[in-house]
Amino acid sequence: MLRLVANRLLGTASRDAPSRPLQFLPRFYHENVIDHYNNPRNVGSFDKNDPSVGTGLVGAPACGDVMKLQIKIDEESGKIVDACFKTFGCGSAIASSSVATEWVKGKSMDEVLTIKNTEIAKHLSLPPVKLHCSMLAEDAIKAAVKDAEAKRAQMNGRSKAADVKSG
Repeated sequence: MLRLVANRLLGTASRDAPSRPLQFLPRFYHENVIDHYNNPRNVGSFDKNDPSVGTGLVGAPACGDVMKLQIKIDEESGKIVDACFKTFGCGSAIASSSVATEWVKGKSMDEVLTIKNTEIAKHLSLPPVKLHCSMLAEDAIKAAVKDAEAKRAQMNGRSKAADVKSG
């Protein structure tokens, strides 16, 4: 009996009536995911040693996605003038990275910290099983801002120390 069921599932049953093989429905992605996957925006990287660049590197061990998101900040205005990413992962992770880089441009570091994974997931219409991709994008933004702020604090510390020595 088990062999008959297995053969029917595999489409190799030959008894009585021909059976159809088990068919799996394809998993469809929303057109926004497909667009950002096929035409990712802002792929690349900046010099991580540049003091105006903040780098966020995050990963999800459960699924193997790794995301590097970088922001370039204008020293005068404090706004993000450019952003780029490199992502190793599924289409939803790549699309989430691409959307994140578009959304951070032209905003201050405080403004980008308000970008939530739920907004990215809603924009891309991610299914629940892919929500971790939008969470990675949010974490990457936060990590990039944290790195940029640490570099800025370090540079301010150096300039104050130089002022003390010269004064």
